[in-house]
Amino acid sequence: MNKVFKALSDPTRRHVLQLLRDKPMSAGALAAHFTVSKPTMSAHFAVLREANLVDASKDGKSVIYRLKLSVLEDALLGFTGAIGLELNATKDTKDIQHD
Repeated sequence: MNKVFKALSDPTRRHVLQLLRDKPMSAGALAAHFTVSKPTMSAHFAVLREANLVDASKDGKSVIYRLKLSVLEDALLGFTGAIGLELNATKDTKDIQHD
């Protein structure tokens, strides 16, 4: 959980996760959204991989990143449980109102 929150503490890494929410993207396509150097982006990608928030795979010369949302959900549920909040991963069907 500590690695996840360390990864989430940086706005650049949070923006990377937002971009990956819609679709997998190459490292180059992700980096194009930022004004930082390639080595800096590589370091951000490394932190996200270390936290297991993204999956990276080679596609020719490109590295494709995919969001691992289940890891983020698990960390957030673990955190809320650690501070005494009870949250459910999915909404109970009896809580849904129908007209």
